[in-house]
Amino acid sequence: MISALIHVPRPADPEEVERLADTLSALVEGVAAGLVADALIVSAQAASALETIADGSGATLVVNGSDNPWRAAAQGARRDWLLCLEAGDLPREGWIRSVDRFVGTARPEIALGRLHRSHVALGDRFGALVDGLIGSVTPRPGDVVRRASLLGGPRFSPRQRPKALSAWVDRA
Repeated sequence: MISALIHVPRPADPEEVERLADTLSALVEGVAAGLVADALIVSAQAASALETIADGSGATLVVNGSDNPWRAAAQGARRDWLLCLEAGDLPREGWIRSVDRFVGTARPEIALGRLHRSHVALGDRFGALVDGLIGSVTPRPGDVVRRASLLGGPRFSPRQRPKALSAWVDRA
């Protein structure tokens, strides 16, 4: 089982809150399949809309203004593997099988898997390519990460080479 971490960069934006609801809805299938155990919503600022959604969905709200929202949320996660998403991310069909297979078969030295993202900017695509060559120092949205790697410090040390997973993430 995994914990889902959902970052909400702009909690005051009503459209961002709607995208958060879309992402949580997309994770229900993973809960029903027994893959997703819990969800944590992480934001730099508190907002009543986030509190309402967290209460209604059974998610935990983490308010933390640090530079690394994933690390802040990982401290409250209950599972060893974490799925990092942004509000509005919608995993495509087949993501459950792909993530479940990855977390079930990853060797101990493997700490990072990466879902493909169809909506990233060219600069982010280049960054992901570089990460694949020399390793990543921080997780990105769409990454499946060992909790211990995030709790070890603000950056991965040593760099982690992401294993490309066969599933994709779209945007709402």
